[in-house]
Amino acid sequence: LAAPLFGYLGDRYDRKIILAAGICFWSAVTLGSSFLTELYCWIFFLSRGLVGIGTASYSTVAPTMIADLFEEGKRTTMLSIFYIFIPVGSGLGYVLAAGMAELTGDWHWAFRITPCMGALALFLLVLLVPRRTQRRTAFHRALSISGTIRVKAEKPELQRAARTTWCQDVLALAKNWSFVFSSLGLTAMAFVTGALGMWVPLFLYRAELVQGLVSPCLQESCNSSNSLIFGGITIGTGILGVITGAEAARRLRKMNNKADPLICATSMFVSALCLYIALMVAQTSIISTFVFIALGELFLSVNWAVVTDILLYVVTPRRQSTAIALQILVSHLLGDAGSPYLVGTISSAIQAKHPASIQWRFWSMQYSFILCAFLGVCGGGFFFLTSFYIEEDRKEAER
Repeated sequence: LAAPLFGYLGDRYDRKIILAAGICFWSAVTLGSSFLTELYCWIFFLSRGLVGIGTASYSTVAPTMIADLFEEGKRTTMLSIFYIFIPVGSGLGYVLAAGMAELTGDWHWAFRITPCMGALALFLLVLLVPRRTQRRTAFHRALSISGTIRVKAEKPELQRAARTTWCQDVLALAKNWSFVFSSLGLTAMAFVTGALGMWVPLFLYRAELVQGLVSPCLQESCNSSNSLIFGGITIGTGILGVITGAEAARRLRKMNNKADPLICATSMFVSALCLYIALMVAQTSIISTFVFIALGELFLSVNWAVVTDILLYVVTPRRQSTAIALQILVSHLLGDAGSPYLVGTISSAIQAKHPASIQWRFWSMQYSFILCAFLGVCGGGFFFLTSFYIEEDRKEAER
């Protein structure tokens, strides 16, 4: 919800200060939440929500700074490095949480370690990022598909005269069909990613119960091994997927002007197929389930940097922070914010209509996960629709 505010600020004020403030706020709230007890659980839930404010400041502003710092083909590579750390951070969350809980016997320590990473990020930001990153205009951003510059730089006085209000920016973005459809595709990606992150370890545990590989567990934490394995898969496939997507985009753009959205569409379709196969084989082969879940996450990760790169060349530079902010708001609000709850609710509703048994606990989650495969197909469709508009919107942004 805070993303549009930071998008507005990022288009108009010093982005380095915005990033530093966001990191400090995120780290402080995370550290403070680690000292809350069960009596103040409502404050804990509130603090976890406030973490999103810090995240919003970083995720809306940082991509535009990267786009301004690097020229032509390097932009996609640097964005891919930036987005590699989304799955890496997600995977490390599982590994750190499980490891610290086991080491200290207290899950609160997971929240006391992460602010150390925030302090490191703040130190590197102050040390390495220029005080004022030059905001590039058409000279930097308006590139042909082969990477050659097509227009000259805008004069500063023209840039200032063309300043628009936030409402005008939003209306212009709503008419940009490449931005709209790619944002909907990203929302489908976020929906699937959020549901997988919440429920896959439990789904794997129930699959092992059905196959008789483990015994029923009545302890508070029964899925630590699955969480660690899934966290490792998320890190590995995230790194490989982002690198693969960036390299595929770099090569295929030279042959097809619509390469970026077509790469995203294809990866979403293949990911949905892999996830569906993983659901179907879970009852008979846990190894095959791990393999197809890994493939599904791999193809999901292909799109992270490519989607942002699409936004950066179909949206004019002066409203890119706002565009990224709206994209983040929609993808989280309609995607990973509600997908874990929705999948869990569907599973509980199915389970409530059948006898309480290990088999039906597994089947209820299996059936609810089919929604993720369906949303993956929808996401691929949205990216495919993007390909019909991307050339026109690119030219409009260059103008």
